Amino acid sequence: MSVTLTIDDRQVTVPEGTTIWDAACQAGVEIPVLCHDPKLRPVGVCRMCAVEVEGARVMAAACVREAEDGMVVRTATEKVERCRGMLTELLLSEQPKQSPKEATTGDDKLFELARAYGVKVRLPQGNSRPQDDSSPAIAVDHQACILCDQCIRACNDIQNNDVIGRTGKGYTTRISFDLDNAMGKSTCVTCGECVAACPTGALINKEIEVPLRPREQLKTVPSVCPYCGVGCAIDYHVDEKENKVVFVDGRDNPGSGGRLCVKGRYGYDYTAHPHRLQTPLIRVDSAYPKGPLSAAVQSSTGEYEGKRKRKRKPGGIVDYDEVMPAFREATWDEALDFAAQRLREIKEQHGGGALAGFGSAKCTNEEAYLFQKLVRAGFGTNNVDHCTRLCHASSVVALLEMIGSGAVTTTFGDIKNADVALITGTNTTSNHPVAASFFKEAARAGTKLIVVDPIRTGIADYAWRFIQIRSSTDVTFYNAVMHVIIEEGLVDEAYVQKHTYDFDKVKESVKGYTPDVAAGICGVPAEAIREIALAYGRARAAVTYWGMGMSQHVYGTDNCRCIISLCLMTGNMGKHGAGLHPLRGQNNVQGASDAGLIPMVFNDYQSVADDAIRAKYEKHWGLELDPKPGLTMVEIITGALEGTVKGMYMVGENPFLSDPNTNKVRRALANLDFLVVQDIFLTETAEFADVILPSSSALEKLGTVTNTDRRVQVVRPVLTPPGEAREDWRVICDLSTRIGYPMPYEHPEEVFQEMIELGGAYKNLTYENLGLSGKLYPCDDPENSDGTVVMFGDGFPTENGKARFVPVQQSGPEELPDEEYPFVLITGRMLEHWHTGVMTRRSRTLDAIEPEAIVEMLGEDLQKLGVVEGDLVQVSSRRGSIRLKARETHRMQPGSIFIPFHFREAAANVLTSEKLDPDGKIPEFKFSAVKVERVVAGAPSERRAASGAVRRR
Repeated sequence: MSVTLTIDDRQVTVPEGTTIWDAACQAGVEIPVLCHDPKLRPVGVCRMCAVEVEGARVMAAACVREAEDGMVVRTATEKVERCRGMLTELLLSEQPKQSPKEATTGDDKLFELARAYGVKVRLPQGNSRPQDDSSPAIAVDHQACILCDQCIRACNDIQNNDVIGRTGKGYTTRISFDLDNAMGKSTCVTCGECVAACPTGALINKEIEVPLRPREQLKTVPSVCPYCGVGCAIDYHVDEKENKVVFVDGRDNPGSGGRLCVKGRYGYDYTAHPHRLQTPLIRVDSAYPKGPLSAAVQSSTGEYEGKRKRKRKPGGIVDYDEVMPAFREATWDEALDFAAQRLREIKEQHGGGALAGFGSAKCTNEEAYLFQKLVRAGFGTNNVDHCTRLCHASSVVALLEMIGSGAVTTTFGDIKNADVALITGTNTTSNHPVAASFFKEAARAGTKLIVVDPIRTGIADYAWRFIQIRSSTDVTFYNAVMHVIIEEGLVDEAYVQKHTYDFDKVKESVKGYTPDVAAGICGVPAEAIREIALAYGRARAAVTYWGMGMSQHVYGTDNCRCIISLCLMTGNMGKHGAGLHPLRGQNNVQGASDAGLIPMVFNDYQSVADDAIRAKYEKHWGLELDPKPGLTMVEIITGALEGTVKGMYMVGENPFLSDPNTNKVRRALANLDFLVVQDIFLTETAEFADVILPSSSALEKLGTVTNTDRRVQVVRPVLTPPGEAREDWRVICDLSTRIGYPMPYEHPEEVFQEMIELGGAYKNLTYENLGLSGKLYPCDDPENSDGTVVMFGDGFPTENGKARFVPVQQSGPEELPDEEYPFVLITGRMLEHWHTGVMTRRSRTLDAIEPEAIVEMLGEDLQKLGVVEGDLVQVSSRRGSIRLKARETHRMQPGSIFIPFHFREAAANVLTSEKLDPDGKIPEFKFSAVKVERVVAGAPSERRAASGAVRRR
């Protein structure tokens, strides 16, 4: 149904239910607003959009009044303009004399209206409302607030964080955070959505690198966030003279919808940190034998182990004063020639298998492709890997084994079409905050969220049912869910028959997993298991999202096999609101895997052991290639320790902190004959390097990245690399040429097209048709389509076109808690930090919010140990010990603790085991037996009041 109305003598036809304001926009008529934004639900509180409607007694708020057939609207009569002018004056009378926003970004909409209407304030000006400077990122000026509620709606309806509301009555009414806390003391997650929505100077960003100024005075560069796998679209506003970012905005695109988190909005200033590497470095002779040069690892006595034991220094990043004397500056030619010579010598003396490379998911697709090509063609080995081995390798193995593809089958935004969404083993609110905002939005709209996790994560607060299973019991739980679905006749028999095989094997294997049996193992009621099974089995469409809580186990592949089987047996594949989605951890971990940065496959997951596939690459690359799959990341470190791997090239990886059993990694790196590290900072790993090459950050390069949705996007150079630092792809090409395998590329898109020629996943894509929003692959018609949201509606990319069921049985972790080590350690991320902290701990805002390492424990566990929040404790495993502050939490189970792995001064991976999943070769990060002891000396001074703690999990 549609209606036709007349607005300022212009006739317009719009769908029934359209507001007058939207109809006016369609007709090209501008109606001023202060409280309204098309992204937000209209509320009509500012009345600035009031219009005259013929025959109506009073003026109508255009943003909320629906258009009617035959309606005649006047938007700019003398009466309307007089009312708007008076309203502007009244609002302006309570404003500061100078808008905080006018003085910075220059886009205060109220002051713009005042200029448009020529308003001069005749009333007493100002009010007694306070300012709030407690947030490290956002300045709050209640005097500048007009109570339009845009910040409330942005917080509650877009980001779905429910932090901002109103407090007070009448003249004293103002916006508030939680129960009228200061913003910096509230549960605000500093996403900045409120700032983006605020039309006045009530909420503004604080200066980070350089003074804020209007957008018109800055260069705007569209690019992609460099952090998690969501890949949010960003507009960077840049001071070209200073070569620094002034501030950023979220840019609307089909994936992120213009939303950002604290890292994307405020975590860009690491690029200008004075620690940026700007010149190639070569280790000096006096710095041998190699070892850690700074206070990087704690020993069991709480001191740090380096070339000598030394007391802990303040701060948590590499001490350049300690490390830099071990290196001298060199020219690019000298550094590259020396690196190439030593790598060639190792290959000639010991064979290509004595070399290995770690690429990075922080690099572009093109750089990942070039890196694996250098290792395979230049080194002559398949010993190449990257961080996917430490996050979703087990997920990819299970997906390839069962459905023939390692990519997600639907997007995170497709949750809006689901009746039920299973979210398991993922702290999305911290690890993928923007994706989590879509999950919370779906929950508000009626999707039943089932959250299964040993930790009560933030998304559990929005769950229809939260199931807090015991750590390491995932297989039992999901086998029991499948048992109930089978027993209740909820299997989609037609789908199973047409699109799968080996279902009978799973049906037989789960017979013994009754809810009653599983309840005793998982620690949850049997009835809860039945309820979850019935909800999932009866759903019209059920989608499953999972994270590293499922994959980072020695049985991680089995965990993933279970949830894939659950999805297949209920027919939840190949339709909207259904499917499988492992949430990728880094901004290009999907793309780096697609590009072949994996030891078993070329790009597009083509096996190196397949003779026909390998022959294709040999023809294109012009030389014979190794037919043997290479070593994985942890296996390469083991090889370095044992002396079989003698030389390595690492780009953008920091295994010293990211890999398990840090003490073993330290010994392995020290045992290498030669190590080349290419990075933007001098990392803990770089302390062991023979040559260090300064590279470009994500804001200083051109290329593509692929997010967790399979969205391929172009990243554009926002800044110029500092000093002599170079783009990674150029450095890789130069080193490869010097090694003896020329790479004469002149532009990243040449590399992109070669990837497509050898592997078809990105077929039809070009930098031009990717545009500003990117495309979901596969994309058959990029000129007219955003790409494929839902995969595998007509079958699977397997030999018989069918998905395979794989039965699994419960198995336990390699080590269990005992009398000496009674606690279970779970490691992971914090909202404000990312990976090994190399970037985020050099971001002023992010480091200010979470500046130090902590261990989270239940209050009852702390009480048993005689510990209060803020006390210094020592956490020990069979592999080492670290010291850090205790933080009380409600989200853990008794006997479990959580430690984030971002902090070098209390490196969580000192404690973790290098034992591997036999299939995915992924280590056990989510289950280590540890003990916790209170450190008596100096502890009282370390305490902080528990009442002042803020939980942002």
